[in-house]
Amino acid sequence: MRRGTVPKTRVSHPEPKKGSEEWIQWAAWADRVTFEEIERITGMREPDVIRWMRKNVPSGQFRRWRKRVSQSGLKHEKRFQEKRRGLRKNSRNLHD
Repeated sequence: MRRGTVPKTRVSHPEPKKGSEEWIQWAAWADRVTFEEIERITGMREPDVIRWMRKNVPSGQFRRWRKRVSQSGLKHEKRFQEKRRGLRKNSRNLHD
């Protein structure tokens, strides 16, 4: 028998406790978490996060992460917001 009306959503990598080392790595990989948000929570700026990742993850994983972060451009709030604005405009045009 199910309890409640809302189904549970299972996440393959749930968000760890904010500010922990696990959270820093999780946030660095998460596309929806910007460097500015990481700085607000941990006090680590982008170069600090890059140094931390270089030191704490295997070299192949670090290279993949750097390539992903460099190409996407979504790890900065301004670029992320511009991209979201563009997506909203495109979705409105589809519905009109």
